[in-house]
Amino acid sequence: MDLDPSTFETMTPQEFAQTVKAMSDQEIAEVMRGEHRLPILDAIFARFPELFRPDRAGGLSSVIQFRITGGPDERPHDTYEIVIDNGACKVSDVPGEQFDASLMMAPTEFTKIATGRGNPTMLVMRGKIKVKGDIATAAKFPTLFDIPKA
Repeated sequence: MDLDPSTFETMTPQEFAQTVKAMSDQEIAEVMRGEHRLPILDAIFARFPELFRPDRAGGLSSVIQFRITGGPDERPHDTYEIVIDNGACKVSDVPGEQFDASLMMAPTEFTKIATGRGNPTMLVMRGKIKVKGDIATAAKFPTLFDIPKA
């Protein structure tokens, strides 16, 4: 099975995680340079609000931007913004000028984080994820979601 956006509507987060787990890093990178890149990213980011755990956020008010690199030459990166405020989570593919933390990474690292395959702290330490802004906000981010695991 590969990352086919036409199946995302019926695929659970766990099924998506299993699909990604079965793919090599090279396969993920190839898919994410092709025509399905935006629908895949849109589908992944669209699930963040439903996976959000407001009980873990407390009074957190924060804007986290994700800059996913490795796109095709005409669009080498895509930026999405996740806003946590008043116990709610919103996502936008039109980021604002201000953010608390900005994370830049390749699609393979992003899919590893989004499917529970990668440890964000270790990926930052290895230089696979670059963080700008408040590192504490970036570190807290993964704990705010029930990330599916394969």
